Amino acid sequence: MSVIFSDSIKYIGCNDKTIDIFESQYPVPNGVSYNSYVIMDEKIAVMDTADPRVTDEWLANLDEALEGRKPDYLVVQHMEPDHSGSIKTFLEKYKDTVVVGNAKTFPMMGQFMDSALFENRKQVVAEGDTLSLGSHTLTFVMAPMVHWPEVMVTYESSEKVLFSADGFGKFGALNVDEPWIDEARRYYLNIVGKYGASVQGLLKKAGGLDIQTICPLHGPVLTENLGYYIDLYDKWSSYKPEEEGVLVVSASIHGNTKKAALSLVEQLEAAGVKTMFIDVCRQSMSEAVARAFYFDKMVCCASTYDGGLFPPMQDFLHHLTAKAYQSRKVGFVENGTWAPQAAKNMKAILEPMKNLEFLEPVVTIKSTLNAESTAKLSELAAALK
Repeated sequence: MSVIFSDSIKYIGCNDKTIDIFESQYPVPNGVSYNSYVIMDEKIAVMDTADPRVTDEWLANLDEALEGRKPDYLVVQHMEPDHSGSIKTFLEKYKDTVVVGNAKTFPMMGQFMDSALFENRKQVVAEGDTLSLGSHTLTFVMAPMVHWPEVMVTYESSEKVLFSADGFGKFGALNVDEPWIDEARRYYLNIVGKYGASVQGLLKKAGGLDIQTICPLHGPVLTENLGYYIDLYDKWSSYKPEEEGVLVVSASIHGNTKKAALSLVEQLEAAGVKTMFIDVCRQSMSEAVARAFYFDKMVCCASTYDGGLFPPMQDFLHHLTAKAYQSRKVGFVENGTWAPQAAKNMKAILEPMKNLEFLEPVVTIKSTLNAESTAKLSELAAALK
């Protein structure tokens, strides 16, 4: 069923609660929404399509919203398959619809389908170009590398709506009652996080627009307190921490490294330091990444493994570097029965990142905490306050 959120703009997206892992790596216990919109005017514009998992449902929503009319334009803001996966079926059904995209859109489209489907009915737009639908006018704003090179967003001036592509999206189906921020943070930092400079550029462009509604491609339509969401995106994309505090991350083989990590958490909490503990052997990697960016400090506690670093911690740190982790303070706790190597390896992975300060002391444990390593752990706790 289509959902009308204004007299002329209808929501025709779909909830997907059958999906368990988004992009084959991010757990989505509450599913995800594939958002799409249709603007009804003298001319009709469909804003993006939906994932092929929901093509039939999406086409039914579109058909209901059209009320017997046919769409004049399909605006393609992003070619990732969760948004473009129904384009081929749409174009086969609506053979006269003009496809609107930018110069980078159509070469990608030709990689997903036969270019004969769109080649003779494409309209290429560039920065600042407009498209009149009647009383509604669309202005196209290029957003390269937010987070693919062909991404653009679209501003509708009569109702002051920003169709924001993947920007301001979140995990979770729309029929799930949950806070916006946690799943939006996890979504942004894991999917878009590497491209902070590109997001900053888009925010500067959006700052010149009078926006009353934000329509993302995932998650709820945003209509109130937009400054809150924009401020968070500014913070996330400039790699500023949301809060002072410490994320303690553990990767422990037999549990002794984890005991040390939890001891550190106890000491910090007793001193009034806001602290979070994550076991990357058991908890969501994407949540660990999001929380690493949330706090201004992090301690990585890991076992030595095969003369190097225990793989769950190695995996976590490589995820951080892939998302441009930076501008934080980092401490290390390592464990090894005969030749501790974990701290050296953890530091080596993080050293190329920008503006990291490595804290002293590095705590070395030989199998289990003893008086000496316990004292060093207390020194590290003091350095984190």
